[in-house]
Amino acid sequence: MKNLFAEKSRNMTFLGMFALVSATSTLINSCNQKNDLKDSEKITSKDHPVAKIVPELEEDEEATDKRVIYLTFDDGPNRGTENLLKILRKRNICATAFIVGKHSYDSNKQKKDLELLKSDPLIELANHSFSHAHNKYFNFYKNPEAVVHDFDRAKDSLKLHDKIARTPGRNIWRLNNINVTDIKSSALAADNLQKAGYKVVGWDLEWKPTNKMVLKGSHQAMLKKVDSIFFNDLEKTSRHLVFLTHDQYLSDTDSINELDLFIEKLQKTNRFVFRKISAYPIINEVLN
Repeated sequence: MKNLFAEKSRNMTFLGMFALVSATSTLINSCNQKNDLKDSEKITSKDHPVAKIVPELEEDEEATDKRVIYLTFDDGPNRGTENLLKILRKRNICATAFIVGKHSYDSNKQKKDLELLKSDPLIELANHSFSHAHNKYFNFYKNPEAVVHDFDRAKDSLKLHDKIARTPGRNIWRLNNINVTDIKSSALAADNLQKAGYKVVGWDLEWKPTNKMVLKGSHQAMLKKVDSIFFNDLEKTSRHLVFLTHDQYLSDTDSINELDLFIEKLQKTNRFVFRKISAYPIINEVLN
């Protein structure tokens, strides 16, 4: 796939244009998917415009001046998974869920949520390990062979088609010419995942939680961070930003509303397109 966004970002402010954008943007289907929402669930009000979504694997002249955002959510199925899906359906926007094998079978509710994730065309599933390192990350990454086995187990048990992965507790990238390891003691395990054929994806921006495990800060603050990353060209790939938060942070009303507003404001600028992580340029080079 031709990379439409390879050149450096222009020094311009993206998010300060909200007030100038028309509130009558056209609602179309996310990620070139058929829209199966009921009429009562569709966003038809002029107060909720939806940005145009560029087809994932096709060039679009209107996209050449837009930035691409990849919404990704870790640790599902978990508390908040259903709330996440409601937001995505309301905004008619796609995302990638990096799911944990063990979480998919821990309870009947999580089994049900896994089926909801699998059946939703707005969601793409990717590998976030089977065990999530049992939350003992240092010991987990000391054994690179066991790490690969853990990801293989998740891939097989969840029947994942692509070997797109995110490491638990680490912001690691292994994509052709992107080689980043946040904690160097995990590097060998990451290298082994890459040798086993995994495309390991980290993130450019994370919306972190408070001590109460709800989203920390406001959507306005996150919008400024998006603006800053693009303005200063801090993405791993220019004009492509990978955003991360977690399903379990979406169990309270305030967090749900803040994420919803964050997505709505991004859409209203008409300066961004949203894609699933398999459309990330270098992943496409690997997969194709």
